[in-house]
Amino acid sequence: MSNHSSTAAKDTHAGHHDAHSPEEIQKHVRTYLVVFVALGALTAITVGVSYLDLPPVKAILVAVFVASIKASLVALYFMHLISEKKVIYVMLGIAGMFFVVLMALPVVTETEVRSWLRALLMKYVP
Repeated sequence: MSNHSSTAAKDTHAGHHDAHSPEEIQKHVRTYLVVFVALGALTAITVGVSYLDLPPVKAILVAVFVASIKASLVALYFMHLISEKKVIYVMLGIAGMFFVVLMALPVVTETEVRSWLRALLMKYVP
């Protein structure tokens, strides 16, 4: 009986032995190092932009754009979402839409905030 379960275990892992080969591990390590360097470079860009004399609205837009790229890299590579099925992306998209709606709801419903934003945009955006 132990012979049969041993054979079954070998069969279930037969297609997965390549995933743990030294070449495959080295490929993953190389990918992680590239992502690490990219995250460091994007952090340096964020710091560099903070020293520029940009209007606050533009500085915030650049910082959020860079942060979105960094978050995408972390989610795709370190959280292994790059190899997930479409269902994960659909669920992520739905969660993102809910997030945007929940963040926009107070802004849309508050008339004082709307007038403040209008004045801010008129002041800083050409």
